[in-house]
Amino acid sequence: MAPKSNKDQQKFTKDQELHAYREMLLIRRFEEKSGQMYGMGLIRGFCHLYIGQEAVVVGMQMATKEGDQVITGYRDHGHMLACGMDAKGVMAELTGRRGGLSKGKGGSMHMFSKEKHFYGGHGIVGAQVSLGTGIAFANHYRENGNVCLTYFGEGAANQGQVSESFNMAAVWKLPVVYVIENNRYAMGTAVSRASAQTDFSKRGVS
Repeated sequence: MAPKSNKDQQKFTKDQELHAYREMLLIRRFEEKSGQMYGMGLIRGFCHLYIGQEAVVVGMQMATKEGDQVITGYRDHGHMLACGMDAKGVMAELTGRRGGLSKGKGGSMHMFSKEKHFYGGHGIVGAQVSLGTGIAFANHYRENGNVCLTYFGEGAANQGQVSESFNMAAVWKLPVVYVIENNRYAMGTAVSRASAQTDFSKRGVS
């Protein structure tokens, strides 16, 4: 099938463009403040910021429908906000307060919202890919028409469970979209030093 020409591609309306801009700006400002508070010692433990990746999750969320799910790794604040989770609740969780989305017990990497179909940030590298594949299997089994967006970084792409998940999804034709957020420096290691194949789209060819 030939790729669509620029004329055929659907364009955002002005309202959609403004919505995308507001969502990206919310994430950027939230993360800037989180980084500031982390530096002041008001946020404890780990705090992995999403600065520079805002467009990925906002664009993906604008392509979803009600009922579709999201699961991601530890760089997760942007996903929560894009899913519509309350920014005050996210910040309360980051600062360990009872009003947080996991009652102050989860911190930066472990929040979820059944209402918003957000199945968490996960601290174990690549673990969310297997879980997202499982959510997609549940959708397939229930025949509910929902799709699970499963995000992971280029560092997690080298995990064995990621390749296994790709294979299972292809064999069983599961409703899952794997989104690789390549920021080129998985926790500080350049992608060229850790991955022999740096075109990550080729990992899912089979």
